[in-house]
Amino acid sequence: MIPESMLSAYGHPGIRWAAAHMPLLHETMARDGGVFAGLRIGMCLHIEPKTAVLASLLVGHGARVRLTGSPGTTKPDVAAALTGAGVEVTAADGAPHVDEVLALEPDLLLDNGADLTLGLLRNPPADFLGGTEETTTGGLRLREGGHSKVPFPVVVINDSPLKQLVENRFGVGQSVVQGFMNATNRMLPGADAVVVGYGPCGRGVAQTLRLLGARVAVAEVDAYRRLEALLEGHVTGDLVDLLPGADLVFLATGRTGVLGPDEIGQLRDGTVLAGVGHRGDEVDLRLLGEAGPVSGMHHRVHLLADGRRVVVLAETQMINLVAAGGNPIEAMDLGLTLQAASLAAVARGGLAPGVQPVPDTIDRDIAERFTAALTPAR
Repeated sequence: MIPESMLSAYGHPGIRWAAAHMPLLHETMARDGGVFAGLRIGMCLHIEPKTAVLASLLVGHGARVRLTGSPGTTKPDVAAALTGAGVEVTAADGAPHVDEVLALEPDLLLDNGADLTLGLLRNPPADFLGGTEETTTGGLRLREGGHSKVPFPVVVINDSPLKQLVENRFGVGQSVVQGFMNATNRMLPGADAVVVGYGPCGRGVAQTLRLLGARVAVAEVDAYRRLEALLEGHVTGDLVDLLPGADLVFLATGRTGVLGPDEIGQLRDGTVLAGVGHRGDEVDLRLLGEAGPVSGMHHRVHLLADGRRVVVLAETQMINLVAAGGNPIEAMDLGLTLQAASLAAVARGGLAPGVQPVPDTIDRDIAERFTAALTPAR
């Protein structure tokens, strides 16, 4: 844990608890934080205790930070604490407040889903330094949306093999299943679950479900990942063939419109849908028909025309943030350290323009430090 003498700046108890277990981020900011002094940083992140530690450290090292939240995941008490600590917070209940953040005329962006970066690309200033992008979804939007020639460096943190292993696979696996259990109070042993998408996040969810006694099937269009799921002990198949046997469906592709009319037609009465990816648009909820009120446990029951009921958790927003505390602190310590080190590399200059992965030197350095932190003393 971080020494108590270093925690006095964190007044909010949740932020203080997170900060106490984030040694990699504090060490990295102590080393690299000076590069941010005097810079304006626009941020879009889930506003919760762990991300608040990073925002607080950036301000503490002399940056001016304007932060907007990602949809549905802002913790109001954390946003208030950050405002008191000097962060300019424009929280978002719906879409991120892109224009308000860009009005800062930022030198750097730390983005989550590419909304800020895409907004800046409408009229990029000549002296803009570049930024980072947290998510696979945001990386896809930048690479597939005609923005392959971004005129400044954007480091996609989710391209890091280290982040995919630690935060996405092990962290997301734990926190998504925890969020599901918090939201439903349902039993996993003996349940039939379908995980849609077998990237690092889907793989982690599938592994965790299986360890807790669920029967897991995986729908994946990529032949390599589908084989990987099969070799790791999961049933695999096409989505329309797997859905009729599903009690629970976890959406982990990061893409739009994965569940269309054909797939919805295969859902059994009472199927529960939970979102794993950054954007809750893998199913068009309008296709599910009439919806009842949201219960106190984050779910809404949709009634299909033929009488089947489909239970949707948090409108397929990320269930680990809506109904749980997000990814575990240690996993986020690693992920936010990758953010801080990559953003510092952008600020120093020298990275080529364009969308790119975390520099290998940063990845390896943090991997070694994280391994050392987990290795017991002999």
